[in-house]
Amino acid sequence: MVDHVRDASRPDFLSKPSLGGEQVLLRPVTADDVPALMPMLMDAETSRLTGSHDDGALDEGRIHAWYDSRRQQDDRLDLAVVDLATGSVVGEAVLNGWDPGNESCSFRICLVPGTYGSGLGTEATRLTVGYGFEKLGLHRISLEVYAFNPRARRAYEKAGFVAEGVLRDALLWEGERVDATVMSILAPEWFQHGGRPAATGHTAG
Repeated sequence: MVDHVRDASRPDFLSKPSLGGEQVLLRPVTADDVPALMPMLMDAETSRLTGSHDDGALDEGRIHAWYDSRRQQDDRLDLAVVDLATGSVVGEAVLNGWDPGNESCSFRICLVPGTYGSGLGTEATRLTVGYGFEKLGLHRISLEVYAFNPRARRAYEKAGFVAEGVLRDALLWEGERVDATVMSILAPEWFQHGGRPAATGHTAG
């Protein structure tokens, strides 16, 4: 395992890596990936699980421009998730919300419908988080997960995220108010268990 060496310099978000695992390859996302990602972006259940309120019809031109600009971002990392078994792009993994004063980022991951439950998301999470700590020098990576998405919460826990607290009624979805759990993983935890807390006996909380 890589030793945790703190680097006081600005994280190099402009260097967009390719990260290989057993099931997935993470690589810089591009506008060419938009057709593969559109089922995810248009899926009603994905919108619910991520709390993305529909602002109307998707503007594919704006979506292409967004993904085309990801390589130039110097304060975030947007990676495409490629299923090695099929060679298909099946989602994206993102470090964003960089807080330089506190050496922290937010994390999010989203997969194309039909690819859940096979371990792709857990491995992509570990690869992204590991890069954040080992290469970018982050101290804390956090996320929020809604109460109606226990599958995602379990995947985050398997990768080492720890529940910190509840944001009550954080989301209003179709008339229902839904809590969100704040979760995080810290650099010392990562360098202890490498994103596999169960294997090392490291327990959350």
